[in-house]
Amino acid sequence: MQHNWSRYLRVIAGLLIFSTGIGLFFGHPLLGLLAGLLIYLVWTLAQAHKLIQWLVNPNGSDGAPESLGLWGDVFDGLHRMRQNHLRTRDRLLRQINRVQESTNAMHDGVIMTNSHGAMEWWNGSAEHLLGFQRESDRGQLIHNLIRLPAFKAYFDACNYREPLEISSPAKPHIRLQLQISLFGDDDRLIVAKDVTRLYQLEQMRRDFVGNVSHEMRTPLTVISGYLETMVDNADDLPPKWRRAIHTMDQQASRMEALITDLILLSKIETGEHAAPDSIIDVNTMVTQISTDARALSGEQGHEISMDIGERRLLTGDESQIRSAFSNLIFNAVKYTPAGGQIFISWHTDRNGAHLSVRDSGIGIDPVHIPRLTERFYRADPSRHKETGGTGLGLAIVKHVLLNHDGNLEIRSRIGEGSEFICHFPRERLAERPPEASALPEA
Repeated sequence: MQHNWSRYLRVIAGLLIFSTGIGLFFGHPLLGLLAGLLIYLVWTLAQAHKLIQWLVNPNGSDGAPESLGLWGDVFDGLHRMRQNHLRTRDRLLRQINRVQESTNAMHDGVIMTNSHGAMEWWNGSAEHLLGFQRESDRGQLIHNLIRLPAFKAYFDACNYREPLEISSPAKPHIRLQLQISLFGDDDRLIVAKDVTRLYQLEQMRRDFVGNVSHEMRTPLTVISGYLETMVDNADDLPPKWRRAIHTMDQQASRMEALITDLILLSKIETGEHAAPDSIIDVNTMVTQISTDARALSGEQGHEISMDIGERRLLTGDESQIRSAFSNLIFNAVKYTPAGGQIFISWHTDRNGAHLSVRDSGIGIDPVHIPRLTERFYRADPSRHKETGGTGLGLAIVKHVLLNHDGNLEIRSRIGEGSEFICHFPRERLAERPPEASALPEA
């Protein structure tokens, strides 16, 4: 580059010397110098004009404008840069087109929006599943196209660890699972998956369990009634029948408990007969359940203690909350050896309210914890025969907490006992209503 600059300077110097020599020949060397400078200026302006025309219309010619010296090198350098840019652009366009083609081939809908939810791009499956129109919807806010409060709250919350299930706004018979990922400057990549078949299968399972449970209750009640009569008159039966009758009565009682839990779980899942939210005094409820737990403990002599904080009022379905708390406290009694300790605490903080049930039992291997809330899952199936549980207690607790915007946390280690914590959001806490006597007279 330095060699080229020296060549340019030699050419300019030679032009000026030549023009000065011509002026000296005519007796006016200064005019000759000025004439040389003017010629070089006009030539430079002409080359600049070529450059501007080429930049305005680079596709008007097959190559760069022809020129000499400095301007020739400038034109050649710009032409090479433009060719490299075009090759890079074409390569990126091919890659983008390939990504878009592969995304369009997906059965799942894919949508890209900016941080505010303005639609930037989506594939063909998104048009089919959500009813988007490519000509008119680009740039529209996705909240205006998916008009569901649950979706807007999910989009704005920026907590995308769990997907959201909704019905398609364009085709209500289609059930969609939406998963959002953040990228760039808080832009969103939304994947919509058709889970209609899974949703229908789950609905069929719920209906089947609920219907079968209801249908089994009547004949089982009849059988239990006759068995109860036979147990009451067991002394009149032959000795070889007494043990069989007692065993049948125990198994019938277990079946009744299982059906009762299945019906309860079905109602909680579907929201059937859900009562309106009321204000619950946690202290009173936990005290009543603890009294029942001491009766259940009986001769095992468990030490049950409580610590209830000051803010004791919770809003929710009282029967569901009572069922969840009872399951946790009764499970602690069932799975804690005789003489063990059970500690129940209720406290609040800036994150919400928390009920903890901690026991000094044998504990649970952490490998089982993620599946403990599944129906009929047992970390130790052999203990089921001793406790007589149905395997649905923790599933009921999980669904009750989901209905109350909460979640269940389980902490346990082998030999160190277990702790089950119900977390409720701050919105579920309530203030004590004013007493009737304190109300102003009309």
